[in-house]
Amino acid sequence: MFAIAGVSGHTGRVVADTLLAQSLPVRVIVRDAAKGEAWKARGAQVAVADVKDTRALTAALKGARGAYLLSPPNLAATDVAKNARENLDSMRAAVAESGVQHVVFLSSIGAHLPSGTGPIATLHAFERELGALAAHASFLRAAYFMENLLANLHPMKEQGVLPAMLPGELAFPMVATPDIGAVAARLLRAGRAAPKVVELGGPTERSLADAAQVFSAKLGKPIELAPVPREAQADVLRSVGLKGPDGAATLSD
Repeated sequence: MFAIAGVSGHTGRVVADTLLAQSLPVRVIVRDAAKGEAWKARGAQVAVADVKDTRALTAALKGARGAYLLSPPNLAATDVAKNARENLDSMRAAVAESGVQHVVFLSSIGAHLPSGTGPIATLHAFERELGALAAHASFLRAAYFMENLLANLHPMKEQGVLPAMLPGELAFPMVATPDIGAVAARLLRAGRAAPKVVELGGPTERSLADAAQVFSAKLGKPIELAPVPREAQADVLRSVGLKGPDGAATLSD
């Protein structure tokens, strides 16, 4: 049986869908029992647990051959590092106490670096500490989620602009979340034979200028890049609810 977290989001849903389609036993982990009803109707077990609730998470992982886990984002958290540490402490204890044999953890490209990567640096500790447990751990280092670009649909539709916090011509790896979920499902099936680290990005690096061209073709209108000056980026982050230690949106070098 495979325990799957994040089924209300993009990647976990694909992992659970993929395994169920292959007639494999699945236990979905949800924070709200109501969100598990549709999965129960499809034959999945349902465990209600918050990642910070160690006892409930341990019970959700008990008896599982493998588990797909991630550190849920919390835009309302005023201390990103503290929130991640609480997630990690609970998750580490639950994995150790439950006896789950294999964990596939959603990490990120750049997680091998201990600092200098902003919020991604919190995933370095997850890899180090989960990797030290008896359970075999596979870290799926995903690239930038393509779906993140959809947050800019409104300005693209209404104003014809794609806000850009990065240089428009800077190419970087991207990946679609369905591909992340599909790879995670394959890693779970492989069990302890799965590699410890998988870096996952598209076959070709793309830039925001490339994305603007794609959206222009799909929306049937010209889409121009709108660079956001660094001094204004904190306001943009604040507008989507991201907070810093003082309650205000902040940037990390």
